[in-house]
Amino acid sequence: MMAPCLTSLVIDPQAPEDSGFDLWRNLAREQLACATPPDAVEFQDARSALSCSLHLSHNRAPASGTSSSTTPPHVPRSFLDDAAVAAHHRSPHRWNLLYRVLWRLQSDKNLLHISIDPDVAQLRSIVHQVRHDLHKMHAFVRFRRIEDQQGEHFIAWHKPAHRILALAAPFFIERFSVMRWSILTPDNSVSWDPASRTASFGPGADRSQAPAEDELEAFWRTYYSNIFNPARLNPSAMRSHMPVKYWSTLPEVNVLPGLINRAENRVGSMMASQKATPSAQPFIPEIPTLPVLHQALPACQGCDLFRHATQVVCGRGPSSATLMLVGEQPGDKEDQLGAPFVGPAGELLRQAFHEVGIVGEELYMTNAVKHFKFVQRGKLRIHKNPAQSEVNACRPWLEAEIHAIKPQVILCMGATAAKTLLGGTFALMRDHGRFVPTRYADQTIATIHPSAILRTADKAKAKDLYQLMKEDLAMAWSRSRCPPPPPVNPVYPTTA
Repeated sequence: MMAPCLTSLVIDPQAPEDSGFDLWRNLAREQLACATPPDAVEFQDARSALSCSLHLSHNRAPASGTSSSTTPPHVPRSFLDDAAVAAHHRSPHRWNLLYRVLWRLQSDKNLLHISIDPDVAQLRSIVHQVRHDLHKMHAFVRFRRIEDQQGEHFIAWHKPAHRILALAAPFFIERFSVMRWSILTPDNSVSWDPASRTASFGPGADRSQAPAEDELEAFWRTYYSNIFNPARLNPSAMRSHMPVKYWSTLPEVNVLPGLINRAENRVGSMMASQKATPSAQPFIPEIPTLPVLHQALPACQGCDLFRHATQVVCGRGPSSATLMLVGEQPGDKEDQLGAPFVGPAGELLRQAFHEVGIVGEELYMTNAVKHFKFVQRGKLRIHKNPAQSEVNACRPWLEAEIHAIKPQVILCMGATAAKTLLGGTFALMRDHGRFVPTRYADQTIATIHPSAILRTADKAKAKDLYQLMKEDLAMAWSRSRCPPPPPVNPVYPTTA
């Protein structure tokens, strides 16, 4: 019996950003319609030297003895998603693997759920490798600044394990949308123009085509030194997460030996300071910008609350916010999701936002205490007010956030936040709705916390408290939308 004739199909993407997935999908659809089994067709990668002399055919006739099928193929969405990622892998065998899995799915619709199947396991493996490489690219790309004819231009060079630049580009476009930048890799390159808001792909480049060290790398080393946590030092884990092959483009590598050598002494001084008076101050970065604070917060052990909470809850909102809301502490839902005001109290607060015309996305919302304090009762975690020592311990984080944002108006939600910023003699029901100048903001005001309204059993009283909160919110929002008054120039008496 003669062996079947093997049909060779070449995947030859023409555009630099094209992984070849769409081309493979069209060819695979044709072969599936012709009932071509996997062992009778071979997909080859045009980037491979073995396939450079072959040509691509889009209109191949059905093989002898077969007929085109009119039954729509079974193609799960999850398979297409994985295949689109696998297309960026460097393995020249990925196309044949994808077609083999696709072919088998027509007779076994549950194939993808069989994790021990060799083909499924191999597909999962290459998808994982591409996603892992993508994560590394997001973490280890470092831009360097140059000046060209168009002005400021940031350029980075990176050597990924797979052809993932098209997958990675949306991340950098979203994060650096106002910058003009380019990322060069050996396979291809991408440039972003913020004026036209377009990304253009081009040919690859080698390391020599990227700029050398620039003046911004000194700032980056300072940033890295500030967020470096000596208490969590694990050199073997650092080498695992920061492989040697990336070191040539990472400016922070130069400061790591010194940080590691000083880690033990820094931990000792942090522990001694904490034992004397519980405080988050030793964990506050020297340069307290908002991104740096959010990076450093998860490492805080300024009081014992970190031992029981699921996670730290950072503030949320733009650094340009003119109105800052300060609550007491995260609740159960906030502790689970890692964001402030997302539980029942947050829902009531956002309802009030809607009713008084507040744009929630323009506020910065945070809490005086960053970890959830609770009492466990069966499966429930019941909120417990933080002790004054815990509020004091966490105060440096709140002050650093205020310093980073410099809001025109601060609105304290509830008694704990009010006493933290307005002093221990402040009485919420007596003094709410009154603007007070403080060292934190020229206009500081307090109102009812929405959780107090939810806890009020008397519906009429709860309605009155809700109306009171809305009025205070409206005043704070209105003040924050007005430009700050100009400074008053002193008038000096003239002398004869």
